Amino acid sequence: MPHEDQRPPAAVLFDALGADYEKAFAHAPAHLAALEWLAERLPPAARVLDVGSGTGRPTAAALVAAGHSVLGVDVSPVMVELAGRQVPEAEFRHADIRELPLEAGSFDGVCVFFSLLQMSRAEQSALLRRLAGALRPGGHLVLATVAADVEDVEVVFIGRPVRATSFAQEGVVAMVEEAGLTVLARQHPTFTPDHPDAGPEPHLFLHCRRDAS
Repeated sequence: MPHEDQRPPAAVLFDALGADYEKAFAHAPAHLAALEWLAERLPPAARVLDVGSGTGRPTAAALVAAGHSVLGVDVSPVMVELAGRQVPEAEFRHADIRELPLEAGSFDGVCVFFSLLQMSRAEQSALLRRLAGALRPGGHLVLATVAADVEDVEVVFIGRPVRATSFAQEGVVAMVEEAGLTVLARQHPTFTPDHPDAGPEPHLFLHCRRDAS
């Protein structure tokens, strides 16, 4: 196993958080609403990519319960092991999504819930373009992030220091549109994770579609 200093920061963080992350975030109303929105637009037995799949709940669990095929990708081996036990009907892969080959038009839906924040802005933009390309025309993508004009700043996340990068809300929307997606709806709730060391977070949820053109 690589030395901790050689592992991606997200792997170190989420290996340490494990099931605590699920407890803190699994019941976020906007997350559950985004899953419902996506499920209503997927064809029967759809193929869905879950980027940063965590413990498999609620995202993969909700989608497989609706009859869909889910591939979850996470950089944390601890999260992948938890997800495989909790949602055995889905496939989970320990990989860095930035390096994973993605076949064009191979997914009906893509979920990107808070999995961009430890990437640089250039990496986030490049990944969104690849994810848009992996969607079939007419497919849908749901994205959630913390909208803030910050770049490689240290923040405290569930009691742990972590470096984060994001865009202000309009910057996130621009990044998604530049990737070739149409933003159909957006929500910007404030959510406080269920954890004693957590504080209110300004979330941004985007509901998007890859148009046929």
